[in-house]
Amino acid sequence: MDKLSPKARSENMSRIKSKGMKPELVVRSLVHKLGYRFRLHAPDMPGRPDLVFRSRRKVIFVHGCFWHQHAGCREGRAPSSNLDYWLPKLQRNVERDMANIKQLRRLGWKPLVIWECETAKTSLVKGRIERFLK
Repeated sequence: MDKLSPKARSENMSRIKSKGMKPELVVRSLVHKLGYRFRLHAPDMPGRPDLVFRSRRKVIFVHGCFWHQHAGCREGRAPSSNLDYWLPKLQRNVERDMANIKQLRRLGWKPLVIWECETAKTSLVKGRIERFLK
């Protein structure tokens, strides 16, 4: 059962944005401090990757654990109410993510996915990014 009224839930969900959220800003800051330059949200690429390194043919996606259903993550669990709506919606997100990554690989790009929960451990994320971009 949802703890919020339908109106309060709607207002809450309407404030969730797809770009420029804290996890993405953390990753962007780390990459910039490492000395790499990038483009944001390339509309001409499958999945509109969050960070694009064209000369390296590499992209980084920063995925929210809930919206992209991070397996094994506490935040990646499905909601307990309105399952007829949420389960298909979240499953479509996961399927679309896999299709976009597969298409990018076919086009010769290397993708890296960084999960929202991982951005709290900046030293680990920094190491992953360094290895990925070298």
